[in-house]
Amino acid sequence: MDYIKVKDKDHLARDINSNGIVNFDISGYEKYVENYKRVYDESQKIKNLENEMSEIKSDLNEIKNLLRNLSNGS
Repeated sequence: MDYIKVKDKDHLARDINSNGIVNFDISGYEKYVENYKRVYDESQKIKNLENEMSEIKSDLNEIKNLLRNLSNGS
């Protein structure tokens, strides 16, 4: 494959055959993927915590209702 360097971008080149831009900055790409995974994992952790909080709220409401029923029945 033949490439032409992109002006002022040492890590980019244009493929002559497809006219596409190719990024040769492997370490930059790896950092991007690592950062993406970290952000994704954090968002999943937040979603899980929100779900757990919702379940806890539901359980507390159920306990409160049971306690009210017990106190009204006695």
